[in-house]
Amino acid sequence: MKKKFNLFYLILVFVSLSMQLSAKENFYLLPQDAKPALKAIMDNIDQSKKSIKITIYNFTHKKIAKRLQSAAKRGVKVEIIFDERSAKTQKKKSMLYYLAKYKNITVYRLKGKISKNKKYYGIMHLKTALFDHNRILFGSANWSYSAFSKNYELLYTTKDYKIAKKFDGFFEEMKKKSVMFN
Repeated sequence: MKKKFNLFYLILVFVSLSMQLSAKENFYLLPQDAKPALKAIMDNIDQSKKSIKITIYNFTHKKIAKRLQSAAKRGVKVEIIFDERSAKTQKKKSMLYYLAKYKNITVYRLKGKISKNKKYYGIMHLKTALFDHNRILFGSANWSYSAFSKNYELLYTTKDYKIAKKFDGFFEEMKKKSVMFN
């Protein structure tokens, strides 16, 4: 009974939040909002004039990759940080191998922090994108077909300068700790 109540409460909070969003914000629940969520990603890529900064754990969605490639061809600087371990396990499917070879696209690998017992590393598990330093997208969804068709995920987009600036600084700090992907 408690689980049902918690789920109901969580859905109620999300519905309430989505009703309060301003015109510069959008909130998507996947898979039911998959089409508008994917459109939001594509539109943000298409509207970008200068830069796109992405952190992603798993990236297998070919349509998004092709749209990023088109942005790079237009002169948009695309930077992507992804988890080092996922690079090894997703090698055949990952769009990062495909994108890393294009001009104006730089891909980085990042390990999480080492554990106190020095036996393992954490992971880079963020799923965010910053467009032209002022529009940000974040949530639980990787850029994979499963995230948009099978998984229960959420995506949130906003044009909030404070959030964008904070993420931009965090991205630059992560980039300093990253290794360029070859």
